[in-house]
Amino acid sequence: MTTFQDIFKSSFLENVASVSLLDMSLALILAFGLGLFIFLVYKKTFTGVMYSSGFGVTLVALTMITTMVILAVTSNVVLSLGMVGALSIVRFRTAIKEPLDIAFLFWSIAVGIVLAAGLIPLAVFGSVVIGVMLLIFVNRKSRCDPYIAVLQCDGQESESRAADFLRQNTRRCVVKSKTVQKDAVELNLEIRLKDESTAFINALADLPGVRSAVLVSYNGDYMG
Repeated sequence: MTTFQDIFKSSFLENVASVSLLDMSLALILAFGLGLFIFLVYKKTFTGVMYSSGFGVTLVALTMITTMVILAVTSNVVLSLGMVGALSIVRFRTAIKEPLDIAFLFWSIAVGIVLAAGLIPLAVFGSVVIGVMLLIFVNRKSRCDPYIAVLQCDGQESESRAADFLRQNTRRCVVKSKTVQKDAVELNLEIRLKDESTAFINALADLPGVRSAVLVSYNGDYMG
């Protein structure tokens, strides 16, 4: 005989208490804290052309969202199978411009998974180690970083004069490409600086026959 309680019995309501409020609160608070730490490390180690604060906020949100999803999956086997099927049809079209951004995305996802699995010491200690490693290696300045010097000259003589000047004021100078037009020569040279000073590019632009001189780092930043 069907009772009043059987009518309103729902498997959806049975899952309400599958994850305790304490577990949810602790997991999400830790996810927010570690996500904020990842965001700060990203901000300190950013070396691209244009900084995007939106991507940093995405790292925090991604950590919390991953934690929430894994908490739900670990509490219900049937839900975990459905979640795998749902996520398999998701496609992301946003282009990742910086290779290091991929590492931060995977870092946020990994922290969310580890936290939801209850491995809090691993999530905290691993994040600290990864953050320190990134701060040390990414922020380390190297004087041997390559640059591209783009020169426009009015002829062969001014081209030779400019190339000799670069070889004297840089550690290494190699011609990468050369475009010749009537009364115009454009050179792209890969150079490595002797020190952090780029004042020589100003003197190069003042040489007779040199129409313009531009120094560009490999990440696209104009240096002079």
